[in-house]
Amino acid sequence: MTKIRKITDRYLTGTRLRLRRADRPDGGCELKLTQKVPIARPGAVQGLITNTYLSPAEYDLLTRLPAAVLTKTRFSVPPLGVDVFDGPLRGLVLAEAEFTTDEEAQRFVPPAGCVAEVTDDVRFTGGHLVHTDRRQLLPWLAEYGLRRT
Repeated sequence: MTKIRKITDRYLTGTRLRLRRADRPDGGCELKLTQKVPIARPGAVQGLITNTYLSPAEYDLLTRLPAAVLTKTRFSVPPLGVDVFDGPLRGLVLAEAEFTTDEEAQRFVPPAGCVAEVTDDVRFTGGHLVHTDRRQLLPWLAEYGLRRT
């Protein structure tokens, strides 16, 4: 069964912190503060991630901090999370696979429908995409042989 969530990510200005609100169709939501620290190894190897789950009051307090905002709809189809972006990135679709070990990640073969592998391209991480507009995105996609239709 596919899980669907509407995600609003607030990348807090001047930090490596992301404030996330993930709304579910049943009206519930998950609120968390995340820090992602990349590691200097190429390929599908996860960096260090710390999550702190928040109460609505804690989340509301942190939304007062300056941030750049990115919105998307996530379709969870394990092991993939397929993100369909809104706003200036409307039309961009990225899939991310998540694993419990580096070995699982390294054995993963993307489904046939995947058209480009961008794992090692930092431009396609949320922290960079949040500062990207369509004018910047289109040449990046062209580097992967993807053209606007």
